[in-house]
Amino acid sequence: MIPSPLLAIRNLTVEFATRRGTVTAVKAIDIDVGKGETVAIVGESGSGKSVTSYALMRILDRAGRIASGSMIFSGLELARMPELEMRNLRGRELSMIFQNPRAALNPIRKIGHQIEDVLRQHALVGATQAQQRAIEALANVRIARPEERYHAYPFELSGGMCQRVVIALALACRPQLLIADEPTTGLDVTTQKAVMDLVSELTRERAMSSILITHDLGLAAAYADRVVVMEKGDVVETADADTIFRTPYHAYTRKLMRATPRPGCQLRDLLPEETTSPAPSPVADQPSKQQHAPLLRVENLIKEYPKAKSAGSLLSLLGGKSEEPFRAVNAISFCVGRGESVGLVGESGCGKSTTSLMVARLIDATSGRIEFDGTDLTQIPARQFAASPFRARIQMVFQDPTDSLNPRFTAARAIADPLLRFPRLKHGESMRQRCEKLAGQVGLPLDLLDRFPHQLSGGQKARVGIARAIALEPDLIILDEPTAALDVSVQAVVLNLLQELKQKLGMSYLFVSHDLHVVGLMCDRLIVMRGGEIVEQGNSADILANPRHEYTQALIAAIPAPPASK
Repeated sequence: MIPSPLLAIRNLTVEFATRRGTVTAVKAIDIDVGKGETVAIVGESGSGKSVTSYALMRILDRAGRIASGSMIFSGLELARMPELEMRNLRGRELSMIFQNPRAALNPIRKIGHQIEDVLRQHALVGATQAQQRAIEALANVRIARPEERYHAYPFELSGGMCQRVVIALALACRPQLLIADEPTTGLDVTTQKAVMDLVSELTRERAMSSILITHDLGLAAAYADRVVVMEKGDVVETADADTIFRTPYHAYTRKLMRATPRPGCQLRDLLPEETTSPAPSPVADQPSKQQHAPLLRVENLIKEYPKAKSAGSLLSLLGGKSEEPFRAVNAISFCVGRGESVGLVGESGCGKSTTSLMVARLIDATSGRIEFDGTDLTQIPARQFAASPFRARIQMVFQDPTDSLNPRFTAARAIADPLLRFPRLKHGESMRQRCEKLAGQVGLPLDLLDRFPHQLSGGQKARVGIARAIALEPDLIILDEPTAALDVSVQAVVLNLLQELKQKLGMSYLFVSHDLHVVGLMCDRLIVMRGGEIVEQGNSADILANPRHEYTQALIAAIPAPPASK
């Protein structure tokens, strides 16, 4: 006799009312979750995976509604359950880890008190026991010094630590089913592994069932028993994890598998099979590193920040010893050749973004040299660098394609922005013509140029950011996690686009990332940072194949990768 599942979703359809009519986000799907089982729901943005979880928790926004279908959880019908009864189930029997931990936490309330709120809501403890139970919940998710962290506010914690707090909130009442919605988005690979190992261990210890919602196929392969693939609101494939990754039968699943960076693949391998003109491989078509003449040379670069004022500041006024400043970047040296791609990798807080901001001259260095084409740029203060001719030669593509665009500017106006500051129009060329030419170079349809950022997809906004960066034909582009917020298929297209533009325009790249697979595909050389220092640098292929430093080894070991399909 086959045991009945803990959760059985049947013919679930979810609709949203919009100005243009009704949109069906989830279309008559069926999903089962067994007791003690972990099921991953994978798919790209807009596939309906998160909407499915919101429907299950009954937290759809006002425009959304469950149009039809049933959701049977532990014998209870959730689809038509009164809100008061549903409120008693949330947190106690059904719990959720949300995608953005900082947004999920109350910024003006101590984290210990937020855990107490959950416990008291479900009458699991009295007022005298609440604090101790909250501290125990923090200890259970491996937060060091939980008694101290109990009194901390979310802004005082790192992203990984906030994620652990959200997990503690979700598990405080020992629910039967845990839903994790993109629980590692924005985390570096080692923190991602620690968080997922923790969730997996705790759910196994407590015999809980879990749903992992992700667009990272490597994560699904490493932690799920079964995988459900969704595309445009439909479930297109369901199978156990090993089967679905080794022998996927649906074309969409194969497309996702192909677009996922993995050891041994080239950039062109990430593109769909029907693509006819892939970008050249950096390994096959780039000159060797000995042929790269230096364009950027960084020597003994240091960046220090004063520590927050505290009692120590008062002691210094009274003649005591003042506190040492925090050193974010500690005397690092490296170079980037002409036409070369150099990857800068490491965990959050390692100093890579601070380094990129100093090279881009958005912040000043404490000491050291940043020599660009023979000129020491540290002699030009960051506040004055925007007016320097060197500004046009060093450009940046930012991590978040949404936040880096002015919401009041159309795509055309955003692309034109650097051209308005540093006119570089060719004879007889209008600004509109130049914007259209740049849009063509990055594969942005011309009919999108008059749209605002909120009217564009993530991939389209990324293309606008790249077009803006290449508008002045710079010598060096700093790419700060340019594909971190993109789906794997969009990431594949953007990475190939960047490589193609580099070949055509002869630019150099400083590629900042925590994804070593992506950096290995894009970069000739690799620089690994930890604690503000460079621990290893050299040829990308050599470092990825034979890392010497134990930290590099740990970074590579932490990257989840799906098994190779047959």
